[in-house]
Amino acid sequence: MTEISYARAPVPVREDLTAAHRRTWQRLAQAGNWWTGAERVAIAAEVRQARQCALCAARKTALSPHTIEGTHDRASTLPAAAVDVIHRVTTDPRRLTKAWFDKIMATKEISDAQYIEIIGEVVAVVSIDSFCWGLGVPLHPLPEPQPGEPSHYCPVTARQEAAWVPMIPAAEATGAEADLWHVGQTANVIRALSLVPDAVRQLLDLSAAHYISMDNFMDLTWGRSISRAQMELIAGRVSALRECFY
Repeated sequence: MTEISYARAPVPVREDLTAAHRRTWQRLAQAGNWWTGAERVAIAAEVRQARQCALCAARKTALSPHTIEGTHDRASTLPAAAVDVIHRVTTDPRRLTKAWFDKIMATKEISDAQYIEIIGEVVAVVSIDSFCWGLGVPLHPLPEPQPGEPSHYCPVTARQEAAWVPMIPAAEATGAEADLWHVGQTANVIRALSLVPDAVRQLLDLSAAHYISMDNFMDLTWGRSISRAQMELIAGRVSALRECFY
């Protein structure tokens, strides 16, 4: 297993950050709900490949990415629909549309649950890679895939609401999903991944280290080396620069 360390970073790195990154890399190598360990590592490889994909670069600079046709410079044998999701979400997520999503689903190459697991892995890899770039340290080598088959687990309470994919209603995170959030108290940005509960767990694990835990979210006096107000200023500025929907 690849060992993640920031011992040579130019500034001290909190141990909880290092530990969260190690857990994420360990999960990445294992079979998930809908993809094998080898496929999940391939998803991570495609995230990195997307940043040097000629098609993605052309779409990024186009007035509309949907006017540019072509083939991705791929790094794996994943289905073409999966590769398109990975590359577009990595390089130009703000311009994705429901029509594009419907077209992806119409290929029948991936399911809505597989789509969500991809999103969860893209978020994790982009977060950790961006952390490395910010520190000026090399990207971590991708882990060796571990054997095992996907669980194919799907929460029985998930249903179609206003989003593109089914989600667990805010008041129905119970039973096996009781750890996801306090019943009735969560945001859509969290629920968006709930068709794959483990994707939510990974997001919350990373968020607690990189940003703030859900338990501390409403405590406006909470802080680390910077105050909560400073954290929100930075988060808001980054969101604006990346043209985040929220």
